[in-house]
Amino acid sequence: MPGADKETELKGRIEDFLADLKRGGSGTGALRGSGEMARETTYLLRRITAQARWSSAGDLMEIIRHEGRRITAAQPSETTVGNMVRRVLKIIREEYGHEMATGLSKVIIGTQTVLANGGLRAVNGTHSVALAARHHSTPLIVCAPMFKLSPQFPNEEDTFHKFVSPHEVLPFTAGEILSKVNVHCPVFDYVPPELISNIGGNAPSYIYRLMSELYHPEDHKL
Repeated sequence: MPGADKETELKGRIEDFLADLKRGGSGTGALRGSGEMARETTYLLRRITAQARWSSAGDLMEIIRHEGRRITAAQPSETTVGNMVRRVLKIIREEYGHEMATGLSKVIIGTQTVLANGGLRAVNGTHSVALAARHHSTPLIVCAPMFKLSPQFPNEEDTFHKFVSPHEVLPFTAGEILSKVNVHCPVFDYVPPELISNIGGNAPSYIYRLMSELYHPEDHKL
């Protein structure tokens, strides 16, 4: 079968590359420069991408990561090999993210609070989503009920910030690490108004009018 023949050929190329790396490290093979090693590694990874069986970017990354561990273990001193594997993994991530983003017509998010300047106090990670939307020229729309509008400004640290246990990010079982670091786990992100699209029911620049309709200026500070 053609598919089986390609897999056999690919496995043979990988094994030949591993053997070549081991010979170079033992001193029995010819010494080659970093540039040549980078080209050969990239060529092999290109073969793996073209001939291996995968149905998603995650599958491909797992294959590249698995074979990358094998070839870096064959000759750990050849750091160029590992660097090229890491570079290819990053390219796959970027291209897959771009492919996903091109199919989006808009990004719709919620928020914890709409601040007086039109910015947001939203769940941690929302700022990254907003930056990605702007990078791909995708409108970012915020859906929030009126009771989430607040006369608060983002510079009011006592009321803006909230921190929780970092256990979900760095489990307490990693005691040796925890004893050496200070971990801060904020609950909220600040999303500036310029990252929010000027479309929808109310633009960020119109928030001050809504504030005047909802609250009296003398009641902003209780």
